[in-house]
Amino acid sequence: MTTETATDVFEAHRPVLLGVAYRMLGRVADAEDVVQEAWLRWSGSDRGDVREPRGYLVRITTRLAIDRLRQIKARGETYVGPWLPEPYVTDFGDTVPDTAERAVLADSVSLAVLVVLESLSPLERAVFVLREAFGFPYADIAAMLDRGEPAVRQLAGRARKHVEERRPRYEVDPAQRRDLTERFLAAAADGDLEGLMELLAPDVRLVGDSGGKARAPLRVLETADKVGRFLVGAARKSDPDLSLRFLELNGGPALLFLSGGKPDSVFQLDVADGRVQAVYIVRNPDKLRSLAAV
Repeated sequence: MTTETATDVFEAHRPVLLGVAYRMLGRVADAEDVVQEAWLRWSGSDRGDVREPRGYLVRITTRLAIDRLRQIKARGETYVGPWLPEPYVTDFGDTVPDTAERAVLADSVSLAVLVVLESLSPLERAVFVLREAFGFPYADIAAMLDRGEPAVRQLAGRARKHVEERRPRYEVDPAQRRDLTERFLAAAADGDLEGLMELLAPDVRLVGDSGGKARAPLRVLETADKVGRFLVGAARKSDPDLSLRFLELNGGPALLFLSGGKPDSVFQLDVADGRVQAVYIVRNPDKLRSLAAV
């Protein structure tokens, strides 16, 4: 296999590798580092006996992501305020034409699910991602992780139960989410508390992630009254020169606010029963860097 062919093969599988790494880590920069390391190992290895490049590359990437995740957990870093995954641009385009498959991929990369995945062990998280998001057979996952198939099935069952018990039941219909997002934005911008209250579920939650590096609530806000009043107050204090872009992040519509052309914050909503069930705000500048070039 020539160097050019090796590059072509790797680039063809890069979206899957980045998808696996991001779901494992919840951090774009770390995921990109892992994929780059996978490339170095791929380009420097003897590929003559590799029959299935996709499985081989996913195996390398998964193991590197597990190592990185263990390092992160071992550091035991304390985070200021609530933690959310780094916003991740998702546009499956024509590569995932099947509606059901798109829904699975979108759900597996949603902020709500990634927050739950943070509580899994690295091995449980790897098995869950490979099985639930990418549909790898148990036998293939066992080979990737050097585990017996019965052990992998046990890990998968434990991880699935954990996620199902903690994952909020939100709809992933992008059209409804886009419509509610636009109405939500208009009501907040107009300071229309009554209009916001009509859109918010009674037990709505607002999660703000600033890492202590920008203004955002340091605790999760709950109930429509508290969330609505906070949003109206924040809109009144916001920079009038902020510009706005709609884009797809983590499998759903999101609002990207820019100040002076640089990312300032990301807003995303989770929706069910025609109401906003959760509001996510990411303002940690470290988590917005990857959106600068979007």
